[in-house]
Amino acid sequence: MLKQFALAALAAGSVASMAAAQSAETDTLRVGMSGGYFPFTFVKQDVLQGFEVDVMDAVAEETGLEVEYVTMSFSGLVGALESDRIDTIANQITITPEREAKFVFTQPYVYDGAQVVVKAGNEEEITGPDSLRGRSVAVNLGSNFEQLLNELPYADEIDIRTYESNIAQDTALGRVDAFVMDRVSSAQLIKESPLPLALAGQPFSEIRNALPFRDDEAGRELRDRVDEALSALKEDGTLAEISNKWFDADITSAE
Repeated sequence: MLKQFALAALAAGSVASMAAAQSAETDTLRVGMSGGYFPFTFVKQDVLQGFEVDVMDAVAEETGLEVEYVTMSFSGLVGALESDRIDTIANQITITPEREAKFVFTQPYVYDGAQVVVKAGNEEEITGPDSLRGRSVAVNLGSNFEQLLNELPYADEIDIRTYESNIAQDTALGRVDAFVMDRVSSAQLIKESPLPLALAGQPFSEIRNALPFRDDEAGRELRDRVDEALSALKEDGTLAEISNKWFDADITSAE
């Protein structure tokens, strides 16, 4: 049902001129993602895949746009969008007031929650965000989870550490006491990974993830086109089908 597109794993340095020229000449949607956020976007046997890839392939099929995937570190994605090296980011970007001040968003296509994860065996000692006082907590650099932790009334008692990668490994090795990620990714990581990890309590914040676009005429036009496609894919059950493929549950609806 879903059209497959070839992986375009381009180095950030070469993307600026090449991708901009291609986008101007063809009906192309340049989609940035990290390729390192299982099961949403990851590389296996040199193939970019995951929930986000399937969703964007379905959007492409619905709109007639050609998707060009551009992979880079997560922390560089927002800058790439701002500088017109990509058109949007499909990497579980949470809608926040700060981001809404910079970008225009589609409707949410994932509903989730922030989750504390600990080394297996420590989940009775660390039972959620209230247990993070005096502890070290890892978050991915550039993610909204650092902001969520800083908004806690006792944030100054938490040693928040930002990582480009390996937050799960360092938690399992005891180098940090916990990490915070979205609930869906955390559960899948624990299920698929050999690392000794466990969920600590319930999610402590609702997360609505959507696709951001630049707030200019071209960006708003692309946003509207993609948003219309998301509505159609929700209505015909495609998004639910993709979600069930990866998560055995529908995370694309608030209900």
